[in-house]
Amino acid sequence: MTQQTHTPTATLTHVDSNGEISMVDVSTKAITQRTATATGKVIFPPEIYQAIKQADGMTKKGSITQTAHIAGIMGAKRTSDLIPLCHQLPLDGVKLSFDYDDKKHAIIAIATAKVTHKTGVEMEALTAVSVACLTIYDMTKAMSHDIIIGDICLLNKTGGKSDYVK
Repeated sequence: MTQQTHTPTATLTHVDSNGEISMVDVSTKAITQRTATATGKVIFPPEIYQAIKQADGMTKKGSITQTAHIAGIMGAKRTSDLIPLCHQLPLDGVKLSFDYDDKKHAIIAIATAKVTHKTGVEMEALTAVSVACLTIYDMTKAMSHDIIIGDICLLNKTGGKSDYVK
């Protein structure tokens, strides 16, 4: 396997030779173990961040990160329902973690999805982290609407034709 960093793709995979939208045919691809990790962050006003951290992530609605953890897993499992051309995948596992970033007044979410299949799990990892960040927003919006969700990106993927590391 080769490792890529930022190689642009020359052709669009979800457009056929006639320019029509199509789901990628993976029937001839090899079944391999594939993983993908994505990250995102939720940035708070400094005083709101401090209040959340002092409360150990607890709000009137419950634990921010525990709820976001469950939501992220549920989001990964429903990716093909949300993204029209994604294949439905039998996920082997989805893990999420959350870290406090005191300098940026942010909660960082990291999601890793795994599958043994013919296509990758990048979209599942990205969906998991996106839904987790949206859940954190929902859990804290009563404290402030000046909350920013950002920097959602793929960190790495393994399996398939090539590996990727940001």
